[in-house]
This record gives sequence, C-alpha cells and structure tokens, in this order.
Amino acid sequence: MKKKMYRSGNAWALLIQKAILELLDINPETDELELEVENKVLKVKKAEK
Repeated sequence: MKKKMYRSGNAWALLIQKAILELLDINPETDELELEVENKVLKVKKAEK
C-alpha cells in the first residue's frame, strides 16, 4: 500500500486507515504510539501503558 503525507502546520502527517488501526488494536483517541527507525524503515506500534 502506498500513502502520501500531508502538511500539518510545520510537520507532515500520515493518514492511517481505520481498518489498519483496528488490526493493530489502536484507538487514536486514547492510545499513544511508539515510532522506531531501523535500516531506513519506520516501525509504528502501540505504546505500552
């Protein structure tokens, strides 16, 4: 799946489809994410509470 990024103020945003959030069990209203870069690959996962 290819996605475009969008300007959001001084940053860039990536829209994530609801179906993907559901697969990852992420609630965007309450959950925080962990971002990691490894070998030029961005990994996104739900942060542990």
